[in-house]
Amino acid sequence: MDIVLEVFDTFLFDRFWAAVYPASPWSDPVEIVKDAATSTFSSVQELPTLIAPATKFFQLEPSPYAFMSELPRGNICRQFITLYLITWIFGLLLYFVCSSLSYLFIFDHATFTHPKYLKNQARAEIRQTMLSMPLMAIFTAPCFLAEVRGYGKLYDAPADAPFLLYNVLQFPLFIIFTDFCIYWIHRGLHHPRIYKTLHKPHHKWIMPTPYASHAFHPMDGFAQSVPYHIFPFIFPLQKFAYITLFIFINIWTIFIHDGEYVANSYIINGAACHTMHHLYFNYNYGQFTTLWDRLGGSYRQPNDELFSRESKMSKSEWERQAKEMEKLQKEVEGDDDRDYGVESRGLRKKMM
Repeated sequence: MDIVLEVFDTFLFDRFWAAVYPASPWSDPVEIVKDAATSTFSSVQELPTLIAPATKFFQLEPSPYAFMSELPRGNICRQFITLYLITWIFGLLLYFVCSSLSYLFIFDHATFTHPKYLKNQARAEIRQTMLSMPLMAIFTAPCFLAEVRGYGKLYDAPADAPFLLYNVLQFPLFIIFTDFCIYWIHRGLHHPRIYKTLHKPHHKWIMPTPYASHAFHPMDGFAQSVPYHIFPFIFPLQKFAYITLFIFINIWTIFIHDGEYVANSYIINGAACHTMHHLYFNYNYGQFTTLWDRLGGSYRQPNDELFSRESKMSKSEWERQAKEMEKLQKEVEGDDDRDYGVESRGLRKKMM
């Protein structure tokens, strides 16, 4: 995250901190730079070139604003607040852009008439995400801060890898490790003593839209992200690979909630597998693959009907799904407190 932090500091947060917490007229600019850079210098005129770049692949020249705040870039409090704002605000921006594109161009809007689609559901999913994101960011920012301050095993150049082939192997290693951990965390969240408090808010959406991808209880969302954050403290990970994977996992989370059942794969835990999880609760806990569900005895193969638009949207398939879901929902949750809406039932009758 040091690369991300440097980019945001250069183009946004240097100016922000200079305005919010300007340097005192009595501050020694030399001392400010000592806390912001690791290089040596011979005069104040050299200041704009003294902040060490986060990567050797490109260098952003800091503007004068980088030296105009009482809190220099290297200040731990400034770093924490900046990382928190990046995680919250720009995480929310990524969510809205990707979820909206999926909602508009991929998600099947005929799902609105499914008997288990809730009243004003997309709006409720967005509201849940808006409430959760700033709280999830509080728990996430310290993980990023520890990485920025050098406690992780992130490396810059491919030559710095343990061995050359590791630059390729780090990707499947990341997927296997995080998928394994998330499987057990997710399965644990379905324990009766935990489910209703932490995980039920996400299972409110029986037929989710892409906007449900981040609509969690804050502790639930953070708990399932922990494996992503601990990976670079256990295993080496190239910096740009980490940024790429961070973007990928956010897009993947949206992908498995988009209701477009493209992958009928024996291995990939796609949208069809995850729909089985939302419909029937105690199956398909995995994030990327079906491996751990198969080994853990919790795998449920998606119904063949899901892979044909005509059959997946048929009245008989919906009735069968609703009947089984209601039985399992009663066992897991008790009384169903969801609001399915009178107008959606009326629209279903017209379509059927």
